[in-house]
Amino acid sequence: MIGHRAILPLSRDPASRFLPWLIAFMVWLAGLALAGAMQIQTTSDAWVKGVAGRLTMQVVPAADESAEALEARIGRALALLRETPGVARAEAMPKEAAAALLEPWLGKSALVEELPVPRMIDVVLEDGAPMDTRALGARIAAQVPGTSLEDHGLWLANLVTLAGAIQAIAFAIVGLIALAAVATVVFATKTGLAIHHEVVELLHLIGARDGFVAREFQGHAFRLGLKGGVGGFVLVAATVAVVVYLAGRVEAGLLPPIALGLAQWAALAGLAIAVALIAMITARLTVMRALARMP
Repeated sequence: MIGHRAILPLSRDPASRFLPWLIAFMVWLAGLALAGAMQIQTTSDAWVKGVAGRLTMQVVPAADESAEALEARIGRALALLRETPGVARAEAMPKEAAAALLEPWLGKSALVEELPVPRMIDVVLEDGAPMDTRALGARIAAQVPGTSLEDHGLWLANLVTLAGAIQAIAFAIVGLIALAAVATVVFATKTGLAIHHEVVELLHLIGARDGFVAREFQGHAFRLGLKGGVGGFVLVAATVAVVVYLAGRVEAGLLPPIALGLAQWAALAGLAIAVALIAMITARLTVMRALARMP
């Protein structure tokens, strides 16, 4: 394919002008879908790592309750948690930690300090320890009114399921785009065969091997596919860079961190090579099938 002098003037065909643009557009769409799927996987893994084996207990301040009384209730809840089998650690979070969670919505204002923000207790479970979180929450609430226990695993399972469904949709989109790329290359190759039918037929009659003719088309398709693939990757990189920049301007806490690692960028760059190989193989199979029908 490199250093080979073309016998057929395929570069002059109309398909040579529009095919790279179509491939670039398809690679851009596939790249965005793949980047989204990888980012969702990264975020899902961070969710699981961050809250797996953890519970959060809220201690809601009562009306006109003094700070000393609130601290006493927190102390009783901590004592009950720490004596519970299966609990590895229970620590009360400072009031500032709860206020920090509200900053993305309320900002840094004195209003946050005046709100009756629940105090939180971070509970870490022992690995593999069975725990009936409903019974634990009910037992502590009966002895320490105004407390509630949140099991992150309940909503985390739903989020992970949703993330998996979105990833499946993203990969399905990539698959459909790959099929569209195959159909486009088949159409372009058949168009080239029709345009150069007389030359191809003459080569066939004088004894040129089918593989020789197929190499003309497959090399041309590879070059067009690589050209479009590289262009599409550049568009993907630019789009991801813009999204990362805009996401960085959003207040922390509203969006998960958006960033792609080196391996993920390599996967996106691999789309350019993959689409070029798909174009080459598709063109070869199309030509070989057409030549097999010639007398």
